[in-house]
Amino acid sequence: MTRLSKLSRSIAGKVAIVTGAASGMGRATAHLFADEGAKVAAIDRHAEGVASVVREITDAGGRAAAWSADVTDSANLKRIVGAVAGRFGGIDILVNNAGVSMPAPIDSDGFDEAWTQTLAVNLSAHAQLIRACLPHLRAKGAGRIVNIASTEGLGATAYISAYTSSKHGVIGLTRALAVELGAQGVTVNCVCPGPIHTGMTAIIPDDAKTKFARRRVPLRRYGDPEEVAHATLSLVLPAASYINGAVLVVDGGMTIQNT
Repeated sequence: MTRLSKLSRSIAGKVAIVTGAASGMGRATAHLFADEGAKVAAIDRHAEGVASVVREITDAGGRAAAWSADVTDSANLKRIVGAVAGRFGGIDILVNNAGVSMPAPIDSDGFDEAWTQTLAVNLSAHAQLIRACLPHLRAKGAGRIVNIASTEGLGATAYISAYTSSKHGVIGLTRALAVELGAQGVTVNCVCPGPIHTGMTAIIPDDAKTKFARRRVPLRRYGDPEEVAHATLSLVLPAASYINGAVLVVDGGMTIQNT
């Protein structure tokens, strides 16, 4: 039977860069995109971790390649972007997922280092990688950029002001570039995960997570990285061509609960 709809919900054959791909939401995104037929360029500073993810993908019949890199090294990122485009024949999707959190009170000795490093990884690196990928994303007039922010970009928590500021910045960068790049056929959106089971939250005791989720999250649980990955996937589909500058919250309803 002839399909009535015209827009594709498949990313098969698309080339996607995913940063922070060695674990957590980045790993889940790399897996999901590969499962959906994309060619995945997995980037992470942990060489063995990202290589392991790529082995998992290729063993399952997917297409992927690993690059080890510190996302704050813009010159190296440019080289990697060129290598990805050369190997896979272009770049269609960029997921800026790499991030760090370095708790530090504003008056602590470690604040300056936490501020500098967090902003470099969580915000400046996003902008630099977008700059490096932009010629390829423009080429077909249908590029997709998804920046991974956080519900910290919509509120605040004490003692992580560098992280909170960086995530507010990611939302601002997303909105600004959605306006700037939309006419060039490149959409820019962001996902704001709430409490998710990742390496970043692994240090929180399980009983504390359970108590927090029961008190603050309508779904009464932490989310799974794959649930965030599916939200990211929804923003890079060819059918998502009119979604631009969106801030998609994936937090089980946490930010809308008043009591």
